[in-house]
This record gives sequence, structure tokens and C-alpha cells, in this order.
Amino acid sequence: MRLVSIASGSSGNCIYVGSDDTHILVDAGISGKRIEAGLNDIGLSGRDLDAIVITHEHSDHIKGLGVMARRFHTPVYGTEATLRELKCTGGLGEYPDALLHPISPDADFSVGDLTILAFRIDHDAADPVGYRIRSGRRSVAVATDMGHYDQYIIDHLQGLDAILLESNHDVRMLETGPYPYYLKRRILSDHGHLSNDNAGRLLNYLLHDNLKKIMLGHLSKTNNYPELAFETVKLEIDRGDSEYKASDFSIVVAKRDEMSEIVTL
Repeated sequence: MRLVSIASGSSGNCIYVGSDDTHILVDAGISGKRIEAGLNDIGLSGRDLDAIVITHEHSDHIKGLGVMARRFHTPVYGTEATLRELKCTGGLGEYPDALLHPISPDADFSVGDLTILAFRIDHDAADPVGYRIRSGRRSVAVATDMGHYDQYIIDHLQGLDAILLESNHDVRMLETGPYPYYLKRRILSDHGHLSNDNAGRLLNYLLHDNLKKIMLGHLSKTNNYPELAFETVKLEIDRGDSEYKASDFSIVVAKRDEMSEIVTL
């Protein structure tokens, strides 16, 4: 099983997850050209995609979806409310409705040899979800655009081999930064984004001996720095109640404009 961040950040998100035989994207929030280049870098092309699973309808998660669907006739999966929003998004262009496949949170569905579970998240979108994806005994998750976490989220992220977790902003940078007040309130709300501090606190509930890779993703360009996200998350782990220390794990920051390393499980 492989996990690769093609792009992750407030300006666009596209994550590859696959096995030897099945290849999917979680979101397609960058241009089709960039998606295709990212796939080429790992020895694939758009024709190899078996599905694109969409977390929600915001532009930084769907920008390249129409191009990929038209060009490669790639099936698209999302909650019914998300798919309704996609149909109303004119910027995606025309593609066949037959490519759209509704899914339900907390109900497994399969694409090839991948078993995929959507779980609800709190964000200001129609019906947003994160995804947990399994191949054989290996499981990864993509969990971003979460205003907060609770026991439901914790339960759905247990026992993973790798995770891409939102570490969107530094609270102090956001509070003193240039964003208008209404936007600051939105980001800090329970339907906004997960801060560096909260990402580290959430990880304390998820750490276990077999967790091989932690990717911090969806960083704000204005209200965060990769080094700050990394150090804040490490600090929260080290001073948390978990028996583990940050140095026990491989933690990296996914970049908005560069491919991550290939995580092979």
C-alpha cells in the first residue's frame, strides 16, 4: 500500500492512495496538469485511476475534478449532499452524471482491492467527510478540514499505519494576522480548521507501536509555517499523557507545491 501527497495546503489538496492493483485520489483540488504530473512521478497516469473520492465541495478540493473526470472517465465518490453541490459548481465543466457515485458515512465501500470508509467531520460544507482506506492488513487515513475532534473522530482513526492529518494554522498567527474578523472566526470555529496545537493533541490519542508515518497537511499559507507546525505538534506529543514521544515516530509536513515522499506500507 502507498500514500503520497501530491499537494496539500490551503491552495489545493490532492492525495494518492493505492495498492499494487488499485489507485485512487482523495480530492482533486489542483489543476489536472499538476495531478497528471504527480501521478507520472510515481509511475502512473490518469488512465490508471480507479476512483476519486471527494471529502467536500470547496474549490481547494475539487479544482481539477472536472478535467480528470472528462479526460479519463474516472468514477467520483462522495456523499449525496457533496455530489449535489458538485453538480451546481459551474467551474468544473461538463462530465457524465453516471460517473458520480453516492456514498454514506460509516458504511464501507470497495474500489478494487481497497476498502474505504468515510467518516463525518465538522466543516462548513454540505456533508464533509474524511476517509479511512484499507488494503489487506494496512490502513491509512486522510483527515483534514476538521473544526475540532471528538471521540467519534478518535475512534475512526485508531490502529492506522499512516495518517495525513490537518495542521492548518497557528492560533496566534491567525489571531494577529491580516484576515478579516469574520474569516478568523470561521477558521477558529468548530466548523473551521484544526490548529497545530489540536493536531498534536489529537495525535496523542492515535499513537501506537505500528504507526509508521504521520504527515501534517492542509497548512495555511498565511497563518502557518511548516517548521512551526512540525515543532508545535512535536511539543504537544511530548507533553501529552501518551507513553510515546514525538521522536518515536516519523513526522513530516506535506507541502502545497511539492510531492511528498512515497510512504510504502
